[in-house]
Amino acid sequence: MTTLTEVPETAAARENPARRRRRVDRLPYLLLLPALVIIGVLLLWPLGQVVAMSFYRLNSVRQLRGDREWPWVGLGNYTDILSDPFFLTVLRNTVLFAAANVLLTMVLGTLVGLLLNRLGRKMATFVASCVMLAWATPALTGTIVWKWIFDDTSGLVTWLFNALPDGLSNSLFGRSDWTGYGWFNSPLLFFAILTLVVVWHSFPFIAVSVLAGLKSVPSELHEAARVDGASPWRVFWKITFPLLRPVFGILIVLSTIWDFKVFTQQFVLAGGTQDRPTFMLSIYSYAEAFSPPPKYGLGAAIAVILTLILLVVTGFYVRMVLRQEDES
Repeated sequence: MTTLTEVPETAAARENPARRRRRVDRLPYLLLLPALVIIGVLLLWPLGQVVAMSFYRLNSVRQLRGDREWPWVGLGNYTDILSDPFFLTVLRNTVLFAAANVLLTMVLGTLVGLLLNRLGRKMATFVASCVMLAWATPALTGTIVWKWIFDDTSGLVTWLFNALPDGLSNSLFGRSDWTGYGWFNSPLLFFAILTLVVVWHSFPFIAVSVLAGLKSVPSELHEAARVDGASPWRVFWKITFPLLRPVFGILIVLSTIWDFKVFTQQFVLAGGTQDRPTFMLSIYSYAEAFSPPPKYGLGAAIAVILTLILLVVTGFYVRMVLRQEDES
């Protein structure tokens, strides 16, 4: 006869605690499995195909469809690309363009974020909504608008320069009639306009991210610094920036990746792949792969080189973060 305090031992109670713990530890991986499968199908499989294509000489669509043999060239495509002097020009354009855009985007985005943090709630909401319109605009749509702004006959910039007094325009620029002026013909001017377009489209994300980071900074620290007579610049550099350093690090890495991969804006502004002096790695890869005669293997090799550069940038940042964690 059993008493009320005697409960029959169940199978769950007899289960080994270590075994039950292992089963619970596997649960997060099982929950992540569907997402990992989707990422593998949509990202890793195409990436693997591009890497494989870079080791073959592919010059026709029939080869891609499997109707013809893929001639193996090993590292031949990489040798051809790295030994081409034009590749150094493209790499220089890409690095300088990315560095300038990351710097301008971070500075402008940080200033706008600081402004939003100082505004009242209603005004900050209004300004943030206006700023986010640039981020929400698709890259293709925004670039088409900017290309119209710099149109050589009916563009807004052309109209503004024609509205200047002839004497002032002649003294400053050496011409008074700007109708028909090719704003995109000069490589330097082309990169300046391209930088304007990319920064306009990118800085809202930086501003909102910086604003979110500023909301996490204790206001008592800023108030104490202001009481001690610290200037706004000193408050930012000595208090705000050290606390938001991880946020700035992530934003710099993301901006670097985005600016290295700029394609849509350059393709639309240049009107295709004819303007080779302004080539960067992304459009260089596209031009080599799809311009007649097509060289899909060379285009894939350039894409792999671009990916490796971005992996090095990301790895450098991860190493820096880990080092900071070890020091703290």
